[in-house]
Amino acid sequence: MKVLVLGAGNVGKAIAYDLSRDFEVWVGDKSKERLEDIKEFASPIEVDASNMGELVEVMGKFDLIIGALPGRFGFKTLQAAIKAQKDLVDISFMPENPMVLHEEAEDAGVTIIVDAGFAPGLSNVLLGRIYQELDILEEGVVRVGGLPKEPKPPLYYKITWSPYDLIEEYTRPARLVRDGELVEIDPLSEINVVKLKNFELEEFPSDGLRTLLETIKAKTLEERTLRWRGHLEKMKVLRELGFFEKENIDFTLNVIAPLMQYESEDFSIMQVYGRGTKDGVTEEIEYIMYDEAKEFSSMARVTGFTAAVMARLVAEGTCTFGVIPPEIVGMRKDTFEYVVSELKKRGIHIEESRRIVKEV
Repeated sequence: MKVLVLGAGNVGKAIAYDLSRDFEVWVGDKSKERLEDIKEFASPIEVDASNMGELVEVMGKFDLIIGALPGRFGFKTLQAAIKAQKDLVDISFMPENPMVLHEEAEDAGVTIIVDAGFAPGLSNVLLGRIYQELDILEEGVVRVGGLPKEPKPPLYYKITWSPYDLIEEYTRPARLVRDGELVEIDPLSEINVVKLKNFELEEFPSDGLRTLLETIKAKTLEERTLRWRGHLEKMKVLRELGFFEKENIDFTLNVIAPLMQYESEDFSIMQVYGRGTKDGVTEEIEYIMYDEAKEFSSMARVTGFTAAVMARLVAEGTCTFGVIPPEIVGMRKDTFEYVVSELKKRGIHIEESRRIVKEV
């Protein structure tokens, strides 16, 4: 099987590395410099993702496509895959709702798994499993972060993924469910201190629930992203001064991105918590994942390897046609167990705990 990975960044490189063990892999990007970095385990191909015609033509030469491009290219990648009638696994943080393309993908006979990275992605798989295990889900909360082990001032953060998508986390309203109602809030309006795995961190509401808002019913549903203390207040000031406005974003990143690029291994941490009832008993289910850098950055590992595992599910023909949210993978016991076991083989371990709270 011939596989095309679109995007030769840190995550795209990890995806290509993983898939190269079982497939013929090409990596497409318009940067010759980035393409040089993948030649050890994949073949390079120059692609301009902003050109729909070129994208469709290139996709036509492959059996399976993996989208690892910045969010602004995500929806176009989905449209191109449908037009080319090619299966796709995509990790981009696109602002559009990918589910509007479900019928088109179904009619074209293609399988598209969207939001197939870390969070959204693995977080959806885990929350989907919790939802399936309980009769009624009252509360679902995802806490997730990718952080440097040794944070450096002034921003106390290290970029390990798309800097444009990073800034988008601080500007895009966070969609949450509270008291059973969908609400949108300013992501930097609720900054709280939280302790997790012996770390004292800050959290803020982020717009990572996405398809979960349509597929899972609960009174409370939230995603909160984790940062070292001190980072979020600085991001808030920059945003209030206008540095994150669309016309200023390139200038801003030219200034602040170098401040978030330094030598420090990263780690990834995730808590997925659910509380609800099962057979008349209130139960809490929690998944915890902690990962450190090995060969690749931890963020590239947990995002890229999750996408690679999802790609194998699609390659094996285990998924239906249409646009599939990753929580559907979690709701099916066989595919859930496959994802967890495959990640474990790659050194990414997920701990599960359950607690009976009270009888209803």
